[in-house]
Amino acid sequence: MPDDRIRRIRPEDVEAAVGLAHELADYERAPDECHLTPAQLHEALFGAEPKLFGHVAEVDGEVVGFAVWFLNFSTWRGVHGIYLEDLYVRESQRGSGLGKALLAALAAECVANGYARLEWSVLDWNPATEFYKALGAVPMDEWTVNRLTDAPLQALAAQA
Repeated sequence: MPDDRIRRIRPEDVEAAVGLAHELADYERAPDECHLTPAQLHEALFGAEPKLFGHVAEVDGEVVGFAVWFLNFSTWRGVHGIYLEDLYVRESQRGSGLGKALLAALAAECVANGYARLEWSVLDWNPATEFYKALGAVPMDEWTVNRLTDAPLQALAAQA
């Protein structure tokens, strides 16, 4: 049975979601790395060709958690999956089941659309790792995340 505290994100939720993204950056010890603005998130979610999707957790009319995600593709499975970019529940609401409910909503998206995977990254020190394992999530320890940003990204692009 779906949790009525979880729903798809709406345009009026953007400001709250941006605030939660900045709270997440603080929690992940990288507050200076989060530059997300309401205009950017609104365009990504609700522009002419959205590539980002989201859900929010709402308690007593207040958005207290969010999940933003996009589609990926598995050449091995031959179908899309969901990559969860961010999942965050305000500290005062942790332990209330909202994190699990957000993940359950994404799992339901996968099942309803024939997607094969729900994937995300988590910092090694994050205590939520045990919560994810309890849900049946398998850490992909043999994989290393690689990232190009800023000057290295620009330098590689210049070689195209």
